[in-house]
Amino acid sequence: MLVDLGAEVIKVEPPAGDLTRFSAPRRNGLASYFVQQNVGKSNLSIDLATEAGAEIIRDLCNHVDVVVENYRPGVLDRLGLGPASLLERNPRLVIASISGYGQTGPWVKRRAYAPVVEAESGFIASQGSARSGELTKDPHSHADVYTGMETSAAVVAALFQRERTGRGQLIDVSMAETMLYVNEHLHDALWDGDTDPQWIRSFRPGDYIVMQVANGESLIVSGHPAERGTFDLFIAAMDRTDLADDSRFADVAARLEHYEELRRIIVDFAATVADPDEFERIFAAHGLAVGRVRQPGQLAETDWAEARHATVEIDDRAGGTITVPDSPWHFSDGPDVGVGGVAKYRGEDNRRLLSDLLDYDDEQIDALEADGVLSSRVPS
Repeated sequence: MLVDLGAEVIKVEPPAGDLTRFSAPRRNGLASYFVQQNVGKSNLSIDLATEAGAEIIRDLCNHVDVVVENYRPGVLDRLGLGPASLLERNPRLVIASISGYGQTGPWVKRRAYAPVVEAESGFIASQGSARSGELTKDPHSHADVYTGMETSAAVVAALFQRERTGRGQLIDVSMAETMLYVNEHLHDALWDGDTDPQWIRSFRPGDYIVMQVANGESLIVSGHPAERGTFDLFIAAMDRTDLADDSRFADVAARLEHYEELRRIIVDFAATVADPDEFERIFAAHGLAVGRVRQPGQLAETDWAEARHATVEIDDRAGGTITVPDSPWHFSDGPDVGVGGVAKYRGEDNRRLLSDLLDYDDEQIDALEADGVLSSRVPS
């Protein structure tokens, strides 16, 4: 996010390379996963376990505004790169530390990856409830992505504060707290008071119906069919206002009790509608939003995506391109932002950055490479 907003970002990789470099699909040594997450960044490859490697980072911290790290708590201190020591060298530095459960507390030493945190924070359980109790991990790394987004917002806020105070600071962001924070329904799980049976708790979007129209395509309507007001819109769209006088659907509590019957009526109606366009025309006329169930990537192939420049072609450094999502921001006043540039090979910018920022000469860099402190793969 920061590089797409215009920051100069230096990615620091270990000599073995970022794990995502070894995923597939890939072309010319560049995995498309790595390209999507890292295009536009400069790249250093340093063995931080060596004192010379740690010293390079310490020196670089005198020249940068922000350091983002996601080691387990305590690792940077063992490497001689603890946030306190870096801030002592450069008091204007903003350091963002991302970890599973935070830099403090009883779980500080636990290992954590996205699936683990999603299990701990209730996401896998809530998804299972929507699948008749089947507990499975969905394909998306919510805890990784959401935590990165929340950290980016915190970094921008810290930089804004530094403009006023002149001081940097440490930002401690945990994946677990993030997953609680982004769960807009957590308030309901924490509620310990009475509830009114004539109100649906926190909208219950897991109840929303995926239905199929006559041509076999699937779609969803945003809104709970049993909710007060929304029920009236559904039955009006289906031309079934007679259901308002059906005792099974007399109020919210009754509609929830007979929800499967209500769901079946709606599903059966959808099957009589020719296609999604006709279905959306009918329901939009009654104030309801409709979305087609598309496969991943299909939205990016629509005329909407073309008009909004929702994807971008990235040079694959072999004469072709790799398609990745573009950023979602459209600013009315300011420089162009978005995804661009190229994805760098491991250590590709070692020489340029160390000579430009730290005044290293070729002889120093050659010696560091020979000692295994620096590692690089230059493009062919």
